[in-house]
Amino acid sequence: MAQWVTVWRAAHLVGVARSVLQQRVRAGELSLSDGLVSTESLLRLYPQARLDDGGLLERVAQIKDEAFGRRVRERLLPSQEVLAQRLFRQSQELADLRRHLQRYHALVLELRDAIGEQLARTPGDTALRQLAEQARAGLGRALATEPVDMLDVMDDMLKVVCAQVTLRPSGHQYIVEGHASLLQAGLQAGLKLNYGCGNGTCGMCKVRVIDGQVARVQPFDYPLSEAEKAQGYTLLCAHTAASSELTLETLEALGPGDIPPQQIVTTVRQIRELGPDTRLLHLQTPRSHRLRFLAGQSVTLGLSGGEGGADDAHATLPVASCPCDDRNLHFHVARRSDDPFAARLFNGSVKPGMPVDLWGPQGEFVLRDGDRPLVFAACDLGFAPANSLIEHALARDEAPSLTLFWLATRPDGHYLANQCRAWSAALDSFEHQLSIHSDSAAGARQMAQAMRADLFDIACDYYIAGPEAFVHTLHTELRLAGVPAGQLRTEVV
Repeated sequence: MAQWVTVWRAAHLVGVARSVLQQRVRAGELSLSDGLVSTESLLRLYPQARLDDGGLLERVAQIKDEAFGRRVRERLLPSQEVLAQRLFRQSQELADLRRHLQRYHALVLELRDAIGEQLARTPGDTALRQLAEQARAGLGRALATEPVDMLDVMDDMLKVVCAQVTLRPSGHQYIVEGHASLLQAGLQAGLKLNYGCGNGTCGMCKVRVIDGQVARVQPFDYPLSEAEKAQGYTLLCAHTAASSELTLETLEALGPGDIPPQQIVTTVRQIRELGPDTRLLHLQTPRSHRLRFLAGQSVTLGLSGGEGGADDAHATLPVASCPCDDRNLHFHVARRSDDPFAARLFNGSVKPGMPVDLWGPQGEFVLRDGDRPLVFAACDLGFAPANSLIEHALARDEAPSLTLFWLATRPDGHYLANQCRAWSAALDSFEHQLSIHSDSAAGARQMAQAMRADLFDIACDYYIAGPEAFVHTLHTELRLAGVPAGQLRTEVV
């Protein structure tokens, strides 16, 4: 018998991205009923979806035999306590199902016997004889042994290994794997959850559990009142899902206006060369004060120059990393003689362990909600905010396709070309095109021609970042080509 599963579970069962299934739903190849997909219709589209030697059960079984088994178990599987709670919950559901089946079976037998007794008294009743035959045949079908639906088996296994969380009122869903907290898993899924410290002190990540159970994964200091406990409130950062399905009530950020300004003293973790004239600056926040921001936003960084502040250096830079890792912040910095901040970074005076003041976030260059294809256009260091947006879009797994156009006007302008090639090789939904031109405006016009050849028959959302001449020219070209203003977002870097 077919089961009904969410789109997220369906994607995991057949091994495709959620956006792929959503595309097939929009194309009419896969139907939904109250937002659910039947395993029977999945098998028709993906007949190869079976448990084989590389299946989920085999993967879990082989973990014990691998040299790095302990580390893998910690990443893939929740704690023993959480696994026990999920198994206990499934055992309860199975016991309830068996009890209901036994009652239905007894009821059918009772009705069959009653029909037989009545038929013995009135053997000429044709309608009663047909009813008796229908009851006999139906009971035979119910008791017959049928082939096991392997997708159902895989779904039951998924419910133990990882949990599905549904947020109300937004309806957003995400998964919790391994030892991740509800907050960590939500951020990794690209959700704009409300939180502050991330370590159980401030209480900003407080949510109400509507259905399901949670388990504590770390101690917390925030004092929940007795009334809050009675209403089912808990902290996202300190708990994980103890049941295979969990429904939470919480408000999410709708845009940059919902993200509060923050001031944090970060620490230089690493400075790495991306190219002769480009450096990666890796900053780390304190565990108790992480940066809450949206992909594509910028912050202001400050280096102290000593007493009096005469040699202080500041720079406003886009965060190049994804909000899913709010402690480790990456920035792409270009060599510029007129930039004191960059000069200190390139002359070696900034060392790992040094403090860097951070203020922010700011900016409106963030992803819109929606399911249109996404096109990112970057010039030189405009790739920094584009990188953050792409990583965030991949985490959300909602866009049917992502395309990157990257123009270089400097010798090392494509300083992360290998990363782009890796994305293209690993992801069917990602494509990229690298171009070179000494003039950013002329390069933007060439880029618009390339987009027109491939994309103008598709309604896309465009994100353009780079020098002012590049941004202005490409924006103008796209508007002249008929792209609505509401589908364009720009950022001068």
